[in-house]
Amino acid sequence: MSEQPPYLRIADELRQRIAEHVWEPGDRLPSRAQIGQECGVGENVVRRAQELLISQGVLEGRAGSGTYVAEPRQRVRMVRSSAREQPEGSPFRADMKAVGRQGDWESRTDAKVPAPAEIAARLGIAEGELCVRTAYEFLADGRPVQLSTSWEPYDLTAGTLVVLPEGGPHAGAGVVNRMGAIGITVSHAVEQPEPRQATAEEASLLGIQKAALVTHIRRTYYSDQGRPVETADIVVPAAHCEIVYEIPISRA
Repeated sequence: MSEQPPYLRIADELRQRIAEHVWEPGDRLPSRAQIGQECGVGENVVRRAQELLISQGVLEGRAGSGTYVAEPRQRVRMVRSSAREQPEGSPFRADMKAVGRQGDWESRTDAKVPAPAEIAARLGIAEGELCVRTAYEFLADGRPVQLSTSWEPYDLTAGTLVVLPEGGPHAGAGVVNRMGAIGITVSHAVEQPEPRQATAEEASLLGIQKAALVTHIRRTYYSDQGRPVETADIVVPAAHCEIVYEIPISRA
């Protein structure tokens, strides 16, 4: 069996000191040189260990100040379930209300955006075909907790009242309800979650460390005719949110 990498050993040591209350939330850690000397490793090893713990929400780095033990933060629960699609209201707002928080979002829509190859494949259209792209930043008590970029085929909604997801009489109604307003029945969605590190832009928008762990969900809604009507990339910071899937059980 291979030996544990030194930075993981140091990360475990730092985590143990926090668990044993050697350092309390809000405490500033000793310098990397001091920790390295105590543990018999170089500063780069300590830096990697601290970066790992920062990505996990155990520590936080403050520019020009040092590294601190992070304050405990309740993880926001994100429920993924087709059963939560509602005729009125937002599942996100319902989730936030359930944990005593105010849910809201900001969005920016660009119409007639050529579809990149991956998006085109997910929507079953040709690369370069026009789409309506909407970027969302979801907020809990004013703090960002989720990002989403949605793509819809332009020819599907062009000339209708739902062409802009966040505009018109059906603004903010969600994909299922908006498509229903133009006679398209959404029958199901497919989601593919995977862990990865945040990009620099995502980290900036979410207020997390660069390369912190996130869950990236590729979601696609399908009509009852089997046509993809919307696809989205959803990004959720792992240290701040937990994702829960509800599985509806049909009874014969």
